[in-house]
Amino acid sequence: MRLSNNLMYQNNINKILDNQQGVANAQERVTTGEKYLTTSEAPAAISQAMLYSNKIQTNEQYTKNINQLNNRLNTEEVVLSSINDAILKAQTLTIQAGNGALNENDRASIGKELEELQKSILDLMNTRSEDGKYIFSGYQDDTQPYQFDSSSGRYTYNGDQGQHSTIIGEGVSIKSSDNGFDTFEKVDARLNIESNTAAVSGFITAANVYVDGQTEFDKFHQANYNADPTALATANTYSVLVSPGATAAEPQTYEIYRDGAPQSPAITGEVTDDTIEYAGMTIEIEGSAPGQLDFTLKKPQKENILNTLESLVNSLKDTSSNSGSLQQTLDNSIVQLNNASEQVIFTQASLGGRMNAVDTVSASNLALNIQNKASRSNLVEVDMAEAISELTKQETALQASQATFGRLSNLSLFDYL
Repeated sequence: MRLSNNLMYQNNINKILDNQQGVANAQERVTTGEKYLTTSEAPAAISQAMLYSNKIQTNEQYTKNINQLNNRLNTEEVVLSSINDAILKAQTLTIQAGNGALNENDRASIGKELEELQKSILDLMNTRSEDGKYIFSGYQDDTQPYQFDSSSGRYTYNGDQGQHSTIIGEGVSIKSSDNGFDTFEKVDARLNIESNTAAVSGFITAANVYVDGQTEFDKFHQANYNADPTALATANTYSVLVSPGATAAEPQTYEIYRDGAPQSPAITGEVTDDTIEYAGMTIEIEGSAPGQLDFTLKKPQKENILNTLESLVNSLKDTSSNSGSLQQTLDNSIVQLNNASEQVIFTQASLGGRMNAVDTVSASNLALNIQNKASRSNLVEVDMAEAISELTKQETALQASQATFGRLSNLSLFDYL
């Protein structure tokens, strides 16, 4: 009889303990929101859920990268917009400085205003990102991109041609910066001739050549300049041979040679008012025929906005410069300021394209993240209504076990006598 009582007690205790464990497990599922408490309960589901968790964590890092990238691109966009505004203001002042009614003091005043604009542009070109890196230095982002070289009197670029990239999605990398070389150093300088003062011979005593039709001259230069490094030094030299008229009453005539040889077809004409108009150039002649003058096309060059403004400011401040020299500087500056603005706008367009791409990838990442979370939830996250019902059921079973055990433990034969 003693053994039977022990067995009854042990069975009831085991049942109560099992029910307590069931309550504890149900409570943990409600608390944690996890459907399975151990991997052994559903190895395949948990393994698949871990893959989704990895994807979710990766997407979270992509989101952080996108936020950082957006900050950098937005900063650069604001800087480039400010630089372009300053360039446009400089263009207006440069055109104003060409007004023949201005005196030296007026031009010097414009020069000072341009100098302040130059300082503002320099500060903007040396902008740092939120982490203290120079945004236009390429990979050398600890190096200030633009500094003034007092020995040469020019502003030099000290960065490289690198562009940082940021990974914002699976297989998607976006450039996070633009270097100063591509943005500011690739600005075409004004196409021109080597010197406005032509070399003369014969009875031609002096000659000046000016580019006053820039569009026409640009087409001529681009079509005819010989950039072959092995070409002769005279390959881009043009000669104007002036001959007397057939009679004293007839005007002088000219023919234009290239590299010492007549062109085909021949380029000829009459000299009127001691000037010759050719390919956007005005050629002024002093003396008489026969004679010859020579001028050379200037090699295409690049010039950054800071050096363009440096030359312009110095010319406006220089009271000893003649009107012809100042006009050439103004002409150079107007063309180069326009080219600088176009290059900045081109970079802004590229920047805008990247920002649009970031928005597209960000939306795609968000959609994938929602899908991954939903898939993981279906695999391992508990249905809260079901879990609460299970907890209630386990608690009820435990209470029943405890009540039953209490009644059975009080049974006695005396109760039936």
